[in-house]
Amino acid sequence: MAPISIQTVLISESVDPRCKAILEENGIRVTEKPSMTKEELIAQIKSYDGLVVRSATKVTADVINAADRLKIIGRAGTGVDNVDVPAATRKGVIVMNTPSGNTISAAELTCALLMSLSRQDQNIPQAAMSMKQGKWDRKKFMGAELFGKVLGIVGLGRIGKEVATRMQSFGMRTIGYDPITPPEVSAGWGVEQMSLEQLWPQCDYITVHTPLMPATVGLLSDGTFAKCKRGVKVVNCARGGIVDEAALLRALESGQCGGAGLDVFVEEPPRDRSLVDHPNVISCPHLGASTKEAQARCGEDIALQIVDMVKGRNLVGAVNAQVLATTFSQESQPLIKLGEAVGALLRSCCASKKPFSRVQITTQGDCMKPCSGYMTSAVLVGLLGQESEGSPNLINVLSLAKESGMAVSQSHCESSGAGQGACEVEIGANGCSFKASGSVQGGVPVLLELGDSVFRQPVSLTGKLLLFKAPASPQLLSSVAGLLASEGVEIESFSAPVDRAGDPWYCVGVSSFLHDLSALKPLAKDAAQVSV
Repeated sequence: MAPISIQTVLISESVDPRCKAILEENGIRVTEKPSMTKEELIAQIKSYDGLVVRSATKVTADVINAADRLKIIGRAGTGVDNVDVPAATRKGVIVMNTPSGNTISAAELTCALLMSLSRQDQNIPQAAMSMKQGKWDRKKFMGAELFGKVLGIVGLGRIGKEVATRMQSFGMRTIGYDPITPPEVSAGWGVEQMSLEQLWPQCDYITVHTPLMPATVGLLSDGTFAKCKRGVKVVNCARGGIVDEAALLRALESGQCGGAGLDVFVEEPPRDRSLVDHPNVISCPHLGASTKEAQARCGEDIALQIVDMVKGRNLVGAVNAQVLATTFSQESQPLIKLGEAVGALLRSCCASKKPFSRVQITTQGDCMKPCSGYMTSAVLVGLLGQESEGSPNLINVLSLAKESGMAVSQSHCESSGAGQGACEVEIGANGCSFKASGSVQGGVPVLLELGDSVFRQPVSLTGKLLLFKAPASPQLLSSVAGLLASEGVEIESFSAPVDRAGDPWYCVGVSSFLHDLSALKPLAKDAAQVSV
């Protein structure tokens, strides 16, 4: 991928000083303005290429749409639920997090809450407070061992894995659920995977480590608690809302839930203190990443990830731009240019037939297989062009194509007649179809075919190109040259098709564009010009 220019970054929260230092060491100007209001952030964001936040800043659609230059939002932490990712994607802004920065800290807090919950009918914090009040209530604080108990882990990513390995050292049996992590992988670190329906009734303790999204909102509900053992204990150090707070309170009151450890809430800080004040609840003010080590790691990680992206070395932690991860290689650059050029060429040739209803991208040849994902996006960037609302780029173009009603399909053929591999694009508009194919030869994108015209020599897709459809004749080249010369346009190259039957397409490299394509009407039935 071509390096993304990031010259200025706004840090809107208290982030480890290493973040600013690393960015500035790499030539990026940094401004720190913590505790801004939404209105202040909207006013400030217009001047910056990048924004670094933690969890307090709410990067809403209003903030994102107010940005003129924004290219990246960096979250110094794991979750990105304080960022409107769909709005950022539509704007073509990369959203990046630090997926492993606070893993250990969050896992350790989870384990601490699990251990605190085990030493109760009340618990360790209450016992400590009792001691400070001069009491000695040994019988009141009778607890239970973790040894031999079953811990259900919902979400077996980085944090879930670290919790499992630590709690196994206490002799706990660990079972879990995750729709992404393969069961054979989690089995390698001692977690038996099963469905949620199988998991709930077996657990003595449940801890959740999933993102907050529609599928996980209220994951632990009245219905869930009803399926659990009576007295099950629950820990949530992930995101408020995964555990239905009203259902948890009802389960605590009825004894169906024996205790809860909560580091996160739907509203932070919570105005409704029913759970915070409940005697069987241990609560913390969102401390999962609040260790010196985690803050230093997250601040340093987000800065290094931004620098790596800017220098075109690597892309780590991008949650909405996975297609870019495979574009950080020297080989990808001409292929991306090929896709954009073929798309732009078709857009110009079929401008009168808009809107485009469908596009089929077919990559051919083994060498093209690794690029099939980003090639589709590259073609669409060229096809939609700068005329499209939203300034298409590799990040947002699939969303923009979908919004425009365009049906996009992609396929790959293992073998191809072209030794270098090829990309064929066919578009449909108003009941008509039109196609073009190209390749990369000698590091240069070239056009092999346009419509039904296969060019005698591949056409270099660089510079300004004039394409026209005309009947073949011996005088065609001289006629075109004379007409262009009269308009002050010089011919730099001329490409003709192999078969000149009918009205084939010709391609002319020109020094400048014609001000009015209608000047070609005496010679050409159709014409277009494009800069690639």
